[in-house]
Amino acid sequence: MGKLQSRFRKRSELYRASEPEKAASNISDSLVVQYEPAHRGSINTVTNLSADLCVSGGSDQVVVVYDWKQGHMCQSFQGHNREVTKVACYPGSTWIFSASRDKTVLMWDLNQGDEAIQEFCGHQLVVNGLAVSPDGRKLCTGSRDNCMCLWDIESAKCEQRRNISRNLVTHVCWVPGSSAVVQTSEDKTVRVWDSRSWQVTNTFPAKQYIQTHCDVSDNGNYLVSSSNGFGGQGCEATLWDLRQPGCKVVEYRGHLQTTACCVFLPSPPSGSGVALVATSSHDSSVKVWDQNSAVCLATLSLDGAGPLVSLAPSDTSNVLCASFNSGLHHIQLLQATGGNLDVRVLARF
Repeated sequence: MGKLQSRFRKRSELYRASEPEKAASNISDSLVVQYEPAHRGSINTVTNLSADLCVSGGSDQVVVVYDWKQGHMCQSFQGHNREVTKVACYPGSTWIFSASRDKTVLMWDLNQGDEAIQEFCGHQLVVNGLAVSPDGRKLCTGSRDNCMCLWDIESAKCEQRRNISRNLVTHVCWVPGSSAVVQTSEDKTVRVWDSRSWQVTNTFPAKQYIQTHCDVSDNGNYLVSSSNGFGGQGCEATLWDLRQPGCKVVEYRGHLQTTACCVFLPSPPSGSGVALVATSSHDSSVKVWDQNSAVCLATLSLDGAGPLVSLAPSDTSNVLCASFNSGLHHIQLLQATGGNLDVRVLARF
């Protein structure tokens, strides 16, 4: 088992500080609450660990667990010697995985101190892709070294490794409830892998620009990928139908610079309402789209925030956004008149 001590714990057992410090805050002219900053420097990635805890990583080489509802840091992990590029969590557990420019992936447990409990070494260049299998047994990683690797989490052994020429991996995600893994690449393509055979089962038609990020809908039917670009050329996100390989459904156009992140937003519990997609861009804006019609329902401009590189939807009305210049932003989405959305920043940290 290496350093791995246990399987996973339920959400109810997630870490809580016994006597959390009251975060210093101030209300700016725009009524945005400023909490204690999560990082020093730019933030490259953010994801959710639970309903109120997020995990982020950045240029300061630190992995941070933050209670964004209460506005205070819960834990920080230091083990990488170069900046953190991606973080991932296993739902319902306290497991955290972080990838870095130091070519490694580290595994942490919120309930087992501040030392890494597992290390995954084998890539030759920066690791940009990171995804955990639905059963919590396997870890998929992708790198600029053109390799996709499949690891056994318990032993940290690399079970599968494949090199594809020019496949400089930019992001990886696991299809919910499936053996399929999707990855984007700097060669402008999207590939679907079968984790059982570690073979590419489908390659989508190449786009005009580098594919920067991808996400899969909760039902596993749709994939959204985003493109780099400049001056409004490229800069789009594309909705694909995974049930019809290579079938492009719609494109979301409106950003002026690279679209760095694209995510499906959770649907209301009742199933009513419009399915939504959110994108963030190097043009310092977040856009929310009608998934099916590609109509832009809201745009939030964060002037001075710099490139907005990562989004983490927490629920139907709350999204976390990572920026290069101004930390993490808590964004709220509320229904407005005419079917549009009211999108605003509530807090920064």
